Amino acid sequence: MKKIVIAATALLLSASALADECDDATNQTALNMCTAGQYEKADKNLNKTWQTALKRAQPAQREQLKKAQQAWIALRDADCAFIGSATEGTSGQPMVINQCLTDKTNEREAWLASLLQCEEGDMSCPLPPASN
Repeated sequence: MKKIVIAATALLLSASALADECDDATNQTALNMCTAGQYEKADKNLNKTWQTALKRAQPAQREQLKKAQQAWIALRDADCAFIGSATEGTSGQPMVINQCLTDKTNEREAWLASLLQCEEGDMSCPLPPASN
């Protein structure tokens, strides 16, 4: 019973986030496909920002940034697998996992984008400011 309540809560929370882009989805398969598309779009945005950050990083920092990104991907995937475990065996599991992946990927992209906004003299920011 607890698993059903958790699954229903996850579906309800995801449903509000899906409302705008997935309005035309009329069944679970369509919702699964829509959320997969949302994740694909988020991943493309992240990859674009990631490439910019990698180019901006000093040569000695690039390996650290790569390791950090690999660790983040492992954490994201593990977190989303855990979130999806509440709906294991249901047709809604792909939607829940895709929404989790999308949310975490958007958060990471925003964080990397913030590093691209470093100002001269900000010692807490690892990337140098953009050259004009």
